[in-house]
Amino acid sequence: MLDNLGDLQRTHSCGALRAEHVEQRVTLMGWVARRRDFGPLTFFDLRDRDGITQVVFNEETARDAHARAKEVRGEYVIAATGTVVRREEGQRNLKIATGEVEVQASEILLLNDARTLPFQLEVASPSETLASEELRLRYRYLDLRRPQLQANIRLRHRVVQEIRHYMDEHGFTEIETPILIKSTPEGARDYVVPSRLHPGHFYALPQSPQLFKQLCMIAGLDRYFQIARCFRDEDLRADRQPEFTQLDVEMSFPTLEAIYSLVEGLFARVFRSAIDVELPVPFPRLSYAEAMRRYGSDKPDLRFRMELQDLAPALEGTAFAPFASVLEAGGEIKGIVVKGGSHLSRKSLDELQEHAKRYGAGALAWIKLGDELSSSLLKALGEETIKRMAETARAQTGDAVLIVAGKAKTVAASLGALRNEIAKREKLIPENTFAPLWVTEFPMFEFNDMDGRYYAMHHPFTSPLDEDLSLFERAIEDGETQLLGNLRAKAYDTVINGVEVAGGSIRIHRRDVQRLIFKALGMSEETARRRFGFFLDALEYGTPPHGGIASGIERLMMVLVPTENIRDVMAFPKTASAADLMIDAPGEVDAELLKELRIKLAED
Repeated sequence: MLDNLGDLQRTHSCGALRAEHVEQRVTLMGWVARRRDFGPLTFFDLRDRDGITQVVFNEETARDAHARAKEVRGEYVIAATGTVVRREEGQRNLKIATGEVEVQASEILLLNDARTLPFQLEVASPSETLASEELRLRYRYLDLRRPQLQANIRLRHRVVQEIRHYMDEHGFTEIETPILIKSTPEGARDYVVPSRLHPGHFYALPQSPQLFKQLCMIAGLDRYFQIARCFRDEDLRADRQPEFTQLDVEMSFPTLEAIYSLVEGLFARVFRSAIDVELPVPFPRLSYAEAMRRYGSDKPDLRFRMELQDLAPALEGTAFAPFASVLEAGGEIKGIVVKGGSHLSRKSLDELQEHAKRYGAGALAWIKLGDELSSSLLKALGEETIKRMAETARAQTGDAVLIVAGKAKTVAASLGALRNEIAKREKLIPENTFAPLWVTEFPMFEFNDMDGRYYAMHHPFTSPLDEDLSLFERAIEDGETQLLGNLRAKAYDTVINGVEVAGGSIRIHRRDVQRLIFKALGMSEETARRRFGFFLDALEYGTPPHGGIASGIERLMMVLVPTENIRDVMAFPKTASAADLMIDAPGEVDAELLKELRIKLAED
């Protein structure tokens, strides 16, 4: 029979007891993580969010409690009252904080039983695996009992609290912005919500509070922040979810240096308080162009070197048609040097080639400087040219050079991805090391080959660099749209260990410049008015210069934990197909509700 708690109160958590509590009478409450029966002695590992304490039921000293303890199974919820005693010398467990003591229980309340779990919460060794992620997400409330996930959630809480304290100390006001807003499609797809009171009309869930925080600046609120829930209906990856949380920040009259200093101080504070790590301040800075040239990525991991090397000078005048055609078309031929990589097998090189092809590379050529020179290009280029390429790449004996040729964007993407993959395979990434940096001066626009037009690289409210403003006006007013690809933005990202943890910009505060942006994006005056009329109007009423940044809380947590799976730092995440397996969402709704909303589903 199950018991009620009544007036019984827990005195300590299951992770609190130490040697100084010996001889105290305590009451613990939690889940039975493990049960061991030795006849007259029954041992429980009792678990709650703070840890585990060993509880012992002795038939000689507490017959009734011992008899009831025999009924208990794994994950039963119990309350145990008894005396703290010191464990015998050879029985102490130094792997847990409570390992010096145990509780000799005299009373037990069986508060609830439990069915056999669909998967084990613990594994005997790291080589064993838990159940599939699909099964664990279906029973997320059980998966969350695992100490590591609970530690992640509690660390997240401490991080968010530290952020709030820091922002308050720096004069920022926390302001909530609406969740039900107007759809302004530009970038990722919106999630839309039908309105019952306005049939045929829809709200959208915010992809970010972007316009509202700018309106806060127009309103004179000066310094705004929010721990904001955001929604994007986009294809998912290991570091993306359809709903996520971000620290959203905006300030009036800022310089770029003021924003950099604020954000560096914030991250330094969070890392210090959360994981006792001192980040090097100030962060180094790379322009977008330099980051792409040196690392093939706008979020380079600086914990290891392996920079991209331009091999075109070694191939000047080459008759090798694949390389000659690339250079003639204005493309690039670059390589990365794998230190000690001459040991790479043909199988490994084939695997790396397949990895590069996922990012657009047509092929992956290689040079190995082992006891003998070998290369996939030896027959085509000859030994002298191969040696010249290796020298240009500054490769040494024992190294390997991996080479990609093609359009600049493809070369950067494939070699940048290879750089990260090789670093993992060759164990080049030092543990417990954090390498932050700023990536600055992003392009204002990027060209989409699919539909032949330019899109804003960040968002359409980002200001161009002052020195590029006249070029921007020329591009739009004089129809020289090809110049759009040369424009740079007052945009910046914070990157730590190859993860973009924050991104922001100085915003446009002039209506004439904002109109040029909309025109560059192919919006007519009518379309711009329909989508953003309220904002264009607001810009006419004394808008101060302003700028800000947003930091994804989940991305930041992935660096702090660390983990490569965003679902490890969220309480109730969704799958890669944006489904919640636990509550079976998304799901169908009643026909009556659709009728009330005046929505009719199209037939397949």
